[in-house]
Amino acid sequence: MQTEEMRQAMSTLKAFSEKARAYHRYQARQNYLRQQQSIQTHMDALRVEAGRARAAEEQARAAEERERLEKEAALAAEEQERLEKEAALAEIERLKALLQN
Repeated sequence: MQTEEMRQAMSTLKAFSEKARAYHRYQARQNYLRQQQSIQTHMDALRVEAGRARAAEEQARAAEERERLEKEAALAAEEQERLEKEAALAEIERLKALLQN
């Protein structure tokens, strides 16, 4: 079994075996890279979705704040109008009192 032909055949088998192992290592690396890319893509999508959700929340808060400020402004305008009416009525009463004297 130690003939030159057998050594050459064994050397060829070893070369094929090394090529197969190298191919399997290559395939394992490619699978790992694909998985990592898939994970990264998923994480990026989650970040985008979270950013959109935050933006929507901020818009909703801003809309609520605008609505609150508008209500406060309307109440302040009503109060101002009431005070002006009271002042006008008081002036009318004062003038009536002056006319009666």
